[in-house]
Amino acid sequence: MNAPSTPDLLRAALDGDQAAWRELVGRYAPLVWQVARAHRLNVADAADVSQRTWITLAEKAVTIRTPERLAAWLATTARRECLRVINARPREVSTDRIDWMLTQDDHGPEASVLRSDRDDLLWRAFEQLSQRCRRLLGLMAFAPELSYAQLATATGVANASVSTTRSRCLDVMRRKLAILGMPEGATG
Repeated sequence: MNAPSTPDLLRAALDGDQAAWRELVGRYAPLVWQVARAHRLNVADAADVSQRTWITLAEKAVTIRTPERLAAWLATTARRECLRVINARPREVSTDRIDWMLTQDDHGPEASVLRSDRDDLLWRAFEQLSQRCRRLLGLMAFAPELSYAQLATATGVANASVSTTRSRCLDVMRRKLAILGMPEGATG
């Protein structure tokens, strides 16, 4: 038996067929979720984006002129919702970073060049780390909502060893930064 086409499902959903709605959601929910997570949203924000995307579809489904392109419509709607969530967030800056910045001469092209050089050193040191350390530190930096159990699974480190491995990786990173000539405490 052939699966119904997206335009047929959308028409049926608009006529009140709940099974058609469930089929549409089942078919395209992974796409919507993937768009939200690609924007590095935490799980709660990604769930909100997903929910808002489906609500928007329910509200505007009658205006969709090319139902065969529903996947693209959903991806675009999810992207717009992600950007709305990101732009609504207050900018978070650690107070340690602010303190460090206030002690620096942060004006003019010299400061910009120094920041650029510091960032280059950080990335050079990071690239010299083992793949396991790069993966663990990268996940901790860019997906802070992950639990130690999730980090352990993603990196192949024992759950009980995540904290120890993180400390070792950071120690190696500090040593590499020192070898590259970065002054201690300059990372903010």
